[in-house]
Amino acid sequence: MGIQSEHHPRCTVMQSRAVNYLLTKLRQKDLPTDQFQTIGDRLMRLLGEEALARLPTVVDGQVDTPCGVARGYVDTPGPPVCVVSIVRSGDILQEAVRYLHPGVSVGKILVQRDESKPDKPAVLYYKKLPKNICDSFVILVDPMLATAGSALRAISVLKDHGVQSDKILFLNLVCCPEGLQAMALNYPEINIITGAVDSHLDENKYIVPGLGDYGDRYYGTT
Repeated sequence: MGIQSEHHPRCTVMQSRAVNYLLTKLRQKDLPTDQFQTIGDRLMRLLGEEALARLPTVVDGQVDTPCGVARGYVDTPGPPVCVVSIVRSGDILQEAVRYLHPGVSVGKILVQRDESKPDKPAVLYYKKLPKNICDSFVILVDPMLATAGSALRAISVLKDHGVQSDKILFLNLVCCPEGLQAMALNYPEINIITGAVDSHLDENKYIVPGLGDYGDRYYGTT
C-alpha cells in the first residue's frame, strides 16, 4: 500500500507498519553498526519487494489454486530488468533487489557531491552499464534523496544511453520535499517509490530528521 506524495506527481510513499518500524530503528543515532546492517538489510528487502511488484510486467490476473481460481497480480512477459545503483549507498539497496531477483543484470553509476561548493553539485566519476540497457526496464536505486543532484545526474546518464523515462523506476528509502520537487521539475514522468518523505533539508543539505549518511553508518565509516 502507498499514498501519493504532494511533491511529485508519480511518487508513491509506502504505507507499511513494518517499514515504519524498521526505519525508526535505523534513525537512532547510537545504533551499533552491526544492528544498522541487519535492520537495514531487512528494510531494503521490503523496498525491493515493492519495486518488483510494481514492474510494468506485473498485471492483474488469476491463477489456479488446488481448490479453485484466485485473482491477484501475476507476471507477464516483458523487457529485461536492470538494477542500477548510485554508488555507494545504492549498492546496499541493489544487493537487496538482487537477492530477491537472482540473475538480474546490474549497472553502476558513481556520482558524488562536490562538498567544496555551496550548492554541492553532482559530479560523474564512473559508469558501467549493460550493453542492452536501452532495451531494459531500469530500477535506479539510492537510499537517500536530498537535493536530488545525484539522482538527476544518474538519470541523465541512463537517458544518454537510450533508456526512456517510462522505463525508469527510482527506488528510495528516505527523501525530502526539496529533492522530490527537483525531480518533479526535471522528470515528472518518472515513477518513484520511497519509504518516507521527511521534513526538509538543513543548511548543509542534509535531510531532517533523516538518519545521517546511510553508507557511512552501514559500512561503519562514520
